[in-house]
Amino acid sequence: MEKRIYPQAIETLVMPEPYARQSFDDAGEAVAALKVLYERNTKFLRDSFSALAAGGGNDKRYRAFYPEVSVVTNSFTQVDSRQAYGHLPTPGQFSTTITQPHLFESYLTEQLRLIMRNHGVPVIVSESETPIPLHFAFLEGTYVDSAAAERIRRPIRDLFDVPDLDGTDDQIANGTFEVALGDPRPLAPFTAQRIDYSLHRLTHYTATSPQHFQNFVLFTNYQFYIDEFCAMARELMAKGGEGYSEFVEPGNVVTRPGTPLLSEGTAPGRLPQMPAYHLKRPDHGGITMVNIGVGPSNAKTITDHVAVLRPHAWLMLGHCAGLRNTQALGDYVLAHAYVREDHVLDDDLPVWVPVPALAEVQVALEEAVAEVTGLSGYDLKRIMRTGTVATIDNRNWELRDQRGPVQRLSQSRAIALDMESATIAANGFRFRVPYGTLLCVSDKPLHGELKLPGMATEFYKRQVAQHLTIGIRAMQKLAEMPMERLHSRKLRSFSETAFQ
Repeated sequence: MEKRIYPQAIETLVMPEPYARQSFDDAGEAVAALKVLYERNTKFLRDSFSALAAGGGNDKRYRAFYPEVSVVTNSFTQVDSRQAYGHLPTPGQFSTTITQPHLFESYLTEQLRLIMRNHGVPVIVSESETPIPLHFAFLEGTYVDSAAAERIRRPIRDLFDVPDLDGTDDQIANGTFEVALGDPRPLAPFTAQRIDYSLHRLTHYTATSPQHFQNFVLFTNYQFYIDEFCAMARELMAKGGEGYSEFVEPGNVVTRPGTPLLSEGTAPGRLPQMPAYHLKRPDHGGITMVNIGVGPSNAKTITDHVAVLRPHAWLMLGHCAGLRNTQALGDYVLAHAYVREDHVLDDDLPVWVPVPALAEVQVALEEAVAEVTGLSGYDLKRIMRTGTVATIDNRNWELRDQRGPVQRLSQSRAIALDMESATIAANGFRFRVPYGTLLCVSDKPLHGELKLPGMATEFYKRQVAQHLTIGIRAMQKLAEMPMERLHSRKLRSFSETAFQ
């Protein structure tokens, strides 16, 4: 029998020099310190891996920790009751781990500034007790040659920390996180490792870097909308941008304002599962559009990951089945309630939880429809109906016994049915991201009105451009609104994190 040789256990743990805790009264200085600490610790892991891949010894374990930001308050300070975030619910210690502070610099600065202003307390920057997984320490786009890995004679898990799914969850956002006695309470809805996980997933699913994502996100289930969005974006770039700084497509292909249009980057050989397109403004104030494809699973997947970027709003623009005889093909549906039969969020957000309409988003959408169509008041009701949208996970629901689904739809007062809207709205509610839905009726299966050959092409040509223009105008209206007003208190639970 062949004799096996087991490697000796690693007894030496190598880490960067301990980082001394620092107290800051200025949010910008605190974020600058987080950036320095994060860069130092991730560089340590990258350099250690490179040394091993070059033939270094395999008898040590390497570890570095995420930065942490914490705050302590001893007062039940009563802040402005109109504010949805930026304040601590009770006295105590609150903390969160931080990743990629260069990406989240504006967000972190604003969140810490509000806490300092509202409570008059300093912010502490230190090292956490959560190790940074090696995979998340690499710079975006890093390619690790298989030959380099082969020169490392031990499993990577023996030498470095790797992603730990036990600590990568949504308990804080779901409101199910229980603080152990003596531990600090969470300061933010997501931990560093949960954020890193989603940032890597975003790159994979959309073929664009997370740094390009904007704070106002449009989701669609049709490529027609993407084609129109790209045409509009390129036209804006050709006209000088008109306030937008660049347009980014999958493969991080960047087009900047000017004539002729100049682009850089390489488009992928084939589109990813959910390609994303970014019409950018400074400070992420532009619009991102994602083709999520069909179905609630995709809708949940992409919003699970976009949520860590803490966008200011996301909207669903897509097609639906009109359920009322009075609707016509091309009419709009503004959702003010949802029937959830998507099932993908049942374990995270029970179906008995209401998903409310958000007044600020509803008003922006209705005003945008009025502006683009030229209709208003009672006349607007001819082309747009406000009501309940049902989302189902069975695309061929029409082939089931009609008595069940039709009865449920009628009892719910639903006026339209699709496969994504309620999922996107429910995840917006769950992650405290303002949400809305504006759909376009593309068929009426209950009344035998299906698009005939040739009708589809003309329908899409006529309606997609107008529908998309309405969505973009609504986003522009939301962007002009004070963010403390847009982020509704309706989305906050009893004991909330201070970070939005």
